[in-house]
Amino acid sequence: MNRFTLPRDLYFGKGSMEYLKTLKGKKAVMVVGGSSMKKFGFLDKAIGYLNEAGIETKLIEGVEPDPSVETVLKGAEIMREYNPDWIISMGGGSPIDAAKAMWIFYEHPEKTFDDIKNPFTVPELRNKAKFLAIPSTSGTATEVTAFSVITDYKTEIKYPLADYNITPDIAIVDSELAETMPKTLTAHTGMDALTHAIEAYVATLNSPFSDPLALQAIEMINEYLLKSYEEDNSAREQMHYAQCLAGMAFTNALLGITHSMAHKTGAVFHIPHGCANAIYLPYVIDYNKKIALDRYAFIAKRIGLAGDTNEELVDSLTELIRDLNSKMNIPLTLKEYGVNEEEFNSKVAMIAERAVGDACTGSNPRSITKEEMEKLFKCTYYGTKVDF
Repeated sequence: MNRFTLPRDLYFGKGSMEYLKTLKGKKAVMVVGGSSMKKFGFLDKAIGYLNEAGIETKLIEGVEPDPSVETVLKGAEIMREYNPDWIISMGGGSPIDAAKAMWIFYEHPEKTFDDIKNPFTVPELRNKAKFLAIPSTSGTATEVTAFSVITDYKTEIKYPLADYNITPDIAIVDSELAETMPKTLTAHTGMDALTHAIEAYVATLNSPFSDPLALQAIEMINEYLLKSYEEDNSAREQMHYAQCLAGMAFTNALLGITHSMAHKTGAVFHIPHGCANAIYLPYVIDYNKKIALDRYAFIAKRIGLAGDTNEELVDSLTELIRDLNSKMNIPLTLKEYGVNEEEFNSKVAMIAERAVGDACTGSNPRSITKEEMEKLFKCTYYGTKVDF
């Protein structure tokens, strides 16, 4: 028996953050990252709307990129002291992911991070609070997913927490927030969204429910990403919706080894997640096509790429991805990114082993050994062809 889970309500369109005026409750914690939401006035606007709703608000500010276990536990402690009935997070994937994990320890202080770091080990939530997410970037789609990525910096491991319990109750997808993204962030988050959609379409749990969402997201990203990168606000609105569709697809179909690789190198080499996905995706497609050739070829056909055979269609797809990377100043290899060769070679075996054990590896269409993963990483470092 399979399952398909989304937030109960999703509000979208420019100005949809105004929904906060109608929220029912007494106390909310607002979790945010750096200063951008404050700088552009969105934080004050949200607090104003909550005041209109009669909801008292406490801020948890300064969540770092790739949030740590320590940040999560500290935030949960603040929540336990304040006792909110709503947890609201606004910003990029990092503050929303952190807020999801804080929610777990707010409601279950007896748990440790080790208790919940494996997939589907989160206890029942909503005993104390509900969760509302407002994304400001167009990539992670954490506002509609059952995932939260938290980093243990002591071990240099990123853990993708996965459990339907942490799917938000409400998502507000207001593209006005995404209009403020700098170009590099637009590129990285856009390629993250494309990776989500492509991996969801070929993942082992793909279904008639997730496939249409993944394909529509791929079509929209193909049409609007470069325009969004050039700061076209109408294109940014469409990208904000496309990344959300991709999130709905992958939270149910799951992902693959592009994400496994990005999780495990992101923590060690400090590569932004979307950038890592963009580098790895064409190599992973070449690895997976022995099993998923027809599905990748269908994606290529759907967006009008050239090719008389499935092999040619898939080559067109990987070429499209590399072309997008080049046009948005994303490196094509780890070496080009700047990862030190000596450090890479000293750590690649360890990283490969961790990537094989990542939660996303199990839903990849083609199985992979530690030795194959190490070879795949070397291809992505030197830019050599995947032929195994």
